[in-house]
Order: sequence, then structure tokens, then C-alpha cells
Amino acid sequence: MNSLTVLESGLLATIQDDGRIGQASLGIPRSGACDRTSYALANRLVGNRAGAAAIEVTFGGLVLHADTDLVLAITGAPCSGVPLNAPTVVQAGEVLRFGPPRTGLRTYVAVRGGLAVTPVLGSRSTDLLSGLGPEPLTAGQTLPIGCDYGPMPGVDLAPVADPPGSEVVVRVTPGPRRDWFTDAGWASFTSQSYVVSSNSNRVGVRLEGDPLERAREGELASEGMALGAIQIPP
Repeated sequence: MNSLTVLESGLLATIQDDGRIGQASLGIPRSGACDRTSYALANRLVGNRAGAAAIEVTFGGLVLHADTDLVLAITGAPCSGVPLNAPTVVQAGEVLRFGPPRTGLRTYVAVRGGLAVTPVLGSRSTDLLSGLGPEPLTAGQTLPIGCDYGPMPGVDLAPVADPPGSEVVVRVTPGPRRDWFTDAGWASFTSQSYVVSSNSNRVGVRLEGDPLERAREGELASEGMALGAIQIPP
């Protein structure tokens, strides 16, 4: 069987696919690739079936050894030292070193055939919150490669647009809990500067800033969060 060996895992590298879809009512998070567009592109570039398991690399640092001849594609955050957005043949014995990305945070590695790790509840994704799925990658670990793939797409280089510049405008729309904050609190929320906390993770980005003035006391009942929503704790 074809395989890769992890020589260095970097800050965080996990196995991800489309996630555990439709099980939120049971308290099971979806997990799956954070950047689903880049993840799906990597699989298409090597002719994998949709949903094949790939590696998600957070802020570079991953070092992989090809145990056999492989075809892979790397997408997402552009790490130095590795090809990007194109199917690449890697010979047995070659080593891939992922430097820190020039922009972005997460990079995806899809290998033709997909990663053949054991699925848990219908997915091969690592879920750091619940502990479901495979553990994060560690040095010395061997990753078996499957053989479920289709024809190669015949693309030499995917036409991926350059990432946005250093400043990105994020538009905010008031939600149904806007009345829990005063006008002064809302003005503070939309005008102050925030610092990204080291407590951020794959679930969400934590921002540190001045507290917001509330219009009422008490706590909301627990409720689901829409993708991209901002949650303001007490």
C-alpha cells in the first residue's frame, strides 16, 4: 500500500474531510476542513472522489516523507518550499517541507487515493473538541493511502485568485440580540480595535477588547450559532 510518513508535525496538522454532516442534533460537531474550497480543490486536482480525506496543515511546519511514488496537490495558504495549486508527482524517498505561509493560515494536502484512515461516525475528520476521529499527526506516524480515485482532471495549474491585501473589510449585520446592548455598546463594538487571543481554535477566533455596555441583565438560553456569527459573552 502507498503511504506517507510524518517526520515533523509542525504546530498542528490533522486529517479532515467533509465532516460529520447532519449529526448536530445528537451533539456531534461537524468538524471537517475549515477552508472547504481549498480542500475540495486539492482533491479535484488529483482526481479524488469528493469527500476524500486530506491533511490540514496549520501555519506550516509539517515535514512529510514519501514512502512510495505518489501524486499529490497542495492548496490553501501558500507555504514556502512546496508547489501550490497543481498536481505534483513525488518520488519515493522525497521529502516535503512546509515553511510558514506567506499569507493565510491553513494549507491542504490531498494525495491521489485519499488517506485510508478508519472513519468514525461516517467521517475521517479529526475533531479536537470532542476527540472523535484520528489524533493530530505526530512525528513517526505512517499514513496509508487508499485507491479510490477517478481520472486526473488534466489541469496543470488551477487558476486560483491571489488572496486579498493586508486589509479586509468584514461587514457586520445586527442580529436578533442587538437589543441586549445599548447604542453606546454597539458603537464601541463597531469602532474599537481587537486583538486575536491565543485561545482561538478551529471552532472560532476569540477577540480581546473593551467590554460592551449591555441594556439588560441575565443570560440567554443556549442556542445554535450561524456560520460566521459573532458571539459576545457576558
